[in-house]
Amino acid sequence: MREEIITIIVASLPISELRGAIPLALGVFKFSIMKAFLLSIMGNIILIMPFLFFLQKFSGYLMNKWSLYNKVMGWVFERTRQKHLSRIQEHKWVYVALFSFVAIPLPITGAWSGSVVAYLLGIPYWRSIGTIFLGIIAAGIIVTILFQVGFLAVQKIPL
Repeated sequence: MREEIITIIVASLPISELRGAIPLALGVFKFSIMKAFLLSIMGNIILIMPFLFFLQKFSGYLMNKWSLYNKVMGWVFERTRQKHLSRIQEHKWVYVALFSFVAIPLPITGAWSGSVVAYLLGIPYWRSIGTIFLGIIAAGIIVTILFQVGFLAVQKIPL
């Protein structure tokens, strides 16, 4: 049970997310592919839901209570939406962009930064969660495949 909890914790961390949890679970803990995948997905989404909710509510509260924060965030929202939503010609493509941002397992992309992007672009909470969740699943599949291919390649290299 200790290894499962470690996998979930590593998957929930902003830097490692499931990019670190899946190789840990498969390579170190020797979990089955399905167990590693499911624990990593669960760990990655478990804190994103309250984080995005808190981000929206707390920022809204601060915007109502603190005029300087309201001005700064108003400027950030306006600039972000003008710059990026104009590039995504139709508003429906914003979901494809968010999905891709979360799904591609590169540094600084993932569920945590995807939550901030969704907030800045003004995507509604449940649509953000759904899109981010699908991106997490896609990233999990990609990381699992890349780990397995790399693992098989290393085994075939004669030393």
